[in-house]
Amino acid sequence: MKKRVVITGIGIICGNAKGREDYWQAIREGRVGYRPITFFDTASYPVKMACEITDFDAKIYMGPKGLRTLDRSIMLVVSAAKLAIQDSGYTVTPENTDDTGVVIGTTLGSVKSIADFDTITLREGPRAVNPALFPNTVINSPASQISIWHKIAGFNTTLSTGFCAAMDALQYAYDFIQWDRAHMIYAGGVEEFCLQTYLGFNAIKYLSGAKDGEGFVNCPFDKRRNGITLGEGACVIAVEEYEHAKARGARILAEIVGFGYAFDPFKIHKFNPRGTGMKEAMTASIKDNALEPKDIDYICANANSTQAADKIETEAIKDVFGDEAYRIPISAIKSMVGECYSVTAAYNVAAAVGAINGGFLFPTVNYREKDPDCDLDYVPNEARAKELKNVLVNCFGPNGNNNCMVLRRYDGD
Repeated sequence: MKKRVVITGIGIICGNAKGREDYWQAIREGRVGYRPITFFDTASYPVKMACEITDFDAKIYMGPKGLRTLDRSIMLVVSAAKLAIQDSGYTVTPENTDDTGVVIGTTLGSVKSIADFDTITLREGPRAVNPALFPNTVINSPASQISIWHKIAGFNTTLSTGFCAAMDALQYAYDFIQWDRAHMIYAGGVEEFCLQTYLGFNAIKYLSGAKDGEGFVNCPFDKRRNGITLGEGACVIAVEEYEHAKARGARILAEIVGFGYAFDPFKIHKFNPRGTGMKEAMTASIKDNALEPKDIDYICANANSTQAADKIETEAIKDVFGDEAYRIPISAIKSMVGECYSVTAAYNVAAAVGAINGGFLFPTVNYREKDPDCDLDYVPNEARAKELKNVLVNCFGPNGNNNCMVLRRYDGD
């Protein structure tokens, strides 16, 4: 028999909020996180907007000591982990630390550290580099530093699966609880915004406004959509075995019903226009706990404001849900927090938990012009009151990864 798995805490730092309650209020209000880029000079580049976190101060969360040699990704995720630990009401002790795990999804988190390290090496020689900065260049440093700072001695894992990394981390946590490898796991993702990642996405013309003659617009499902808005941040979610949470009197925010994963290789940086993997992942996540499409009350979409992805996801939803697709409201969190690559799925899960607990549907903001290819209910521009029981959270990547989760409202035993 499957173990029941629940969410008991959320720690989040993103472009429009810090902390669970602030985040839930932000998405209810439709507060956007994108603004003019300040981290580097954009005068020679066409795209000048991103979801930067301009007021992040790690000292607030981590204290003033030990920060000098840590990079931004590490400080973001260690801070989010602290918020998640506090929110879950769990104290890591010598008695329970081996039963507590960490799993973080990140793919580009060390890119800036590698670039900075190599720049000094090339300009001044290898002996000029501070060796204390070398650990930042290793992709598992953010997850490892969570365990170091919070004294967590159980398993520590990093997943680097691109757009789906945070969702894969949450499934990894869910599976480890099923296998009795841990009772409490802090799972999520982190990415930092920097010039190097900006240039990469700009080079492949994936950013909104990157193509000649196109202006910036972040508007999932809207006919005007023309590319992603890059963002950054960290989100860590406390994933806990139900009986363990119940025994310690934890506040349960939602129950994880199941996952559905499908790998659908098509072309590099291209979604399969048939949406095969999307449909398989959605179907599998719904069936994972013997649900049916009619049982889903709400969909937190992957939609990233690209022409292809939003259209393909819409068609995939129609294929999976049939006529029910026109009944089910759909929202796109990336309209507010941007495309944050490996961490955005965790933002979506945190938003779904907020919708379940607050009895609201968060809006897809900046929606103005209907697209005949995207003709479902996208909760345009304003939040809507609605009691929810089962919510589907979608996460899809253009290189083949597709992972979906179903969350359920916790109503007690």
